[in-house]
Amino acid sequence: MSDRLADLREACAEVASRARTVRVREEGIEAYAAGLSLQPTGPGPAKPAREIREREAAFWLTLDAINFGSGWFPTLRKRDGLSGYRTIASGLRERFDRHGPWSARELAQIETSELATVLGQHPDHELVELFAASLHDLGHHLEQERGGRFTSLVDIADGSAVALVEQLAGWECFADCSDYGAIQVPFLKRAQLAAADLHRAGVAHFSDLHRLTMFADNLVPHVLRLDGVLHFASHLVRRIDAGALIEHGSPEEIEIRACALHAVELIVAGQPDARAFEVDELLWLRGQEPRYKASLRHRSRCTAY
Repeated sequence: MSDRLADLREACAEVASRARTVRVREEGIEAYAAGLSLQPTGPGPAKPAREIREREAAFWLTLDAINFGSGWFPTLRKRDGLSGYRTIASGLRERFDRHGPWSARELAQIETSELATVLGQHPDHELVELFAASLHDLGHHLEQERGGRFTSLVDIADGSAVALVEQLAGWECFADCSDYGAIQVPFLKRAQLAAADLHRAGVAHFSDLHRLTMFADNLVPHVLRLDGVLHFASHLVRRIDAGALIEHGSPEEIEIRACALHAVELIVAGQPDARAFEVDELLWLRGQEPRYKASLRHRSRCTAY
């Protein structure tokens, strides 16, 4: 079996060595890592009853299949006090609590109008249409390949987060690979996040979580820049501060994601018990603090994050 995550680490290290607009300040990594309050993730809760496990697998796979679109978040109808992500997640959780999960067949046929109602958005919003397309793909694969069972996708991974990521990597609803010149960078942000979410929910107990990388998005790079770990070229900072969209797949956008991922790898290398997905969670939560929300982060309109 190929190891896309090993390829990803190697690719990001190479991008970081060539990058022109983003630089990892390696000289400050050791001190920065020492100042992080990392709390190792435990084995996860006990595996729930079969019906609950299937529902939770459905929730997290459905949510992670549409956990993108941050470039459109400023245009969403947000719930009071909630971010774009939490608005979407809250609407989806309420739907599951009231009516249960959509079946694989229902996802394969879901209408944008129904999805928009659940998420509290206008049915003509471009992002809702992209959400529906991703859910169609998820439902189709589950129905055709896994008998419509969400937990079957987890069980076939046989305790390996990497095996789950490899499965999802081939599905359009979780696709996330960029080309930096001749270097292919398989970020697979949401496929990796799905593995971590399923583990945290007790749906899966993975023995190789240490092989996951950071989940490359636009918030953790923002935190790392403000914390002095990443340096952005002044012209890139000006564009971000002006609210200009950074094109997905452009050299600048790939460098932002790749350098952040490589920086987290360097942090983990100096902390024997640290794992990249735990560093990611800590920095993502840090990004909710007022200091980080007070300045703009880069926005790209894509289905990657």
